[in-house]
Amino acid sequence: MTSSSATTPTNRPRGARARAAIAAKTLRTDRWWLPPLITVIGLSAWIAYATVRVFMHKWYWVEEFHYLTPFYSPCVTDRCIPEASHFGQYLPGWWIIPDAAFTLPFLLLFRLTCYYYRKAYYRSFWLSPPACAVPDGHTTYGGETRFPLIVQNSHRYFFYFAVIISLINSWDAVLAFHSPEGFGFGLGNLILLGNVVMLWGYTISCHSCRHIIGGRLKHFSKHPVRYRAWTFVSWLNVRHMQLAWITLGTLALTDFYVMSVAAGWISDLRFIN
Repeated sequence: MTSSSATTPTNRPRGARARAAIAAKTLRTDRWWLPPLITVIGLSAWIAYATVRVFMHKWYWVEEFHYLTPFYSPCVTDRCIPEASHFGQYLPGWWIIPDAAFTLPFLLLFRLTCYYYRKAYYRSFWLSPPACAVPDGHTTYGGETRFPLIVQNSHRYFFYFAVIISLINSWDAVLAFHSPEGFGFGLGNLILLGNVVMLWGYTISCHSCRHIIGGRLKHFSKHPVRYRAWTFVSWLNVRHMQLAWITLGTLALTDFYVMSVAAGWISDLRFIN
């Protein structure tokens, strides 16, 4: 006697139609490969530029206007220019040690474990998967339960370090208004300030920040201040991807501008003093 749930030799329920035999990996005809390609090019170019600048060890400080590039903040090796070392010099000036060795690792880990960046480099560099309705480039998937991907679960802790680093960058931007000649204001100040604003936008739009502010609340009506903060962070959170890319641009722009002024390639446009 056969039950109503009996299956055919192909393990299909009776009456079910067979899956279409398609030789192609995907039937998508649009340029689904373009976003992953752009991501690879964009991130690779930024990483190449940042790596060269971090280990260049020069043209990071403008003494005349107290401009310090965020790639070297805080400058903590004994190779740093003393005036640029706002928090002291604690590390030896070996070539292999970045001058901002206390902050760069945490910034890197904050971005690597960021929910958006995971999606970006999983799809582009790892092809896992490269796009919707496109097969994964790997035959197996181990999840984020083993090293090194288990580190992704520490993103919430790297967020706290990112807040501290944003505070340091904000302090650098404030100090840049006070040059040896007194209060001053130039194009470099605008660039430094704009970079800090964008960095704060990216940092507090983080999913971890949103959860910290309101994720555990059961009654928003009892916490009106936190609710307003949560709604603001939620508004930023929708724009987290755009802010992630914008801050890569503002960081590179700020560093290149400070480098150009420090190297004497261009002069800073001054509005006051």
